[in-house]
Amino acid sequence: MTHFVLVAGAWLGAWAWDEVAPGLRAAGHDVHALTLSGLAEKKDLPAGQETHVRDIVQEVERLNLRDVVLVGHSYSGVPVGQAAERIGDRLRRVVFVDSNVPADGVSFLDGFPSDHIRQALAEHGGVWPLLPAAAYAGQDLTDEQIDRLRTEGTPHPAATLTEPAVLKQPLGELPATYIKCLLDGRSPLPAVAEALRGGRWELVELNTGHWPMFSTPGELVRILDEAATRR
Repeated sequence: MTHFVLVAGAWLGAWAWDEVAPGLRAAGHDVHALTLSGLAEKKDLPAGQETHVRDIVQEVERLNLRDVVLVGHSYSGVPVGQAAERIGDRLRRVVFVDSNVPADGVSFLDGFPSDHIRQALAEHGGVWPLLPAAAYAGQDLTDEQIDRLRTEGTPHPAATLTEPAVLKQPLGELPATYIKCLLDGRSPLPAVAEALRGGRWELVELNTGHWPMFSTPGELVRILDEAATRR
């Protein structure tokens, strides 16, 4: 049995996978949706980048999971990529869902032009505030889905965005699927493009916005199920 560990991006908790987890279970997989420290029901826990990596590794070890597919969406691709390296032969595959990816010594905010986020952190006491509704326009979301993202989301802890990642090996050496959501821009980040050239990653394009677990959960389930068959 393949064990999926699902980790959503900034502001989100395990609840973000409510429409994806049942489909994966129906396909015969074991599924664990994980909330990272500092978010949702864990919002009162201190959190940094290393904390989030430990959250993921400890969940895999606590449940003694093997044949694991780690799934990281958006921001969470950074801790998920590090955790994938650390769980060793427990890993079957890592799936990055329209996500950032880690690079050794580089923080999440170092990986793309992020002055606007740094300014927001400074203005909001060390948290990344929830996005305004207008920021979700053009992302294939209903008004109800946007409202849920905004009402159930949690301001995101700054240290997770500014602390550097730690990797011992090139990320492209991991077996991986990268899902690019085309309504959020057609071209993957440069670090992703570089990893794709290594031969162990596959690229899957999805014609939806940045939050496919809400906009196209059935299609996301199909892609994740297929990724679980890869080696």
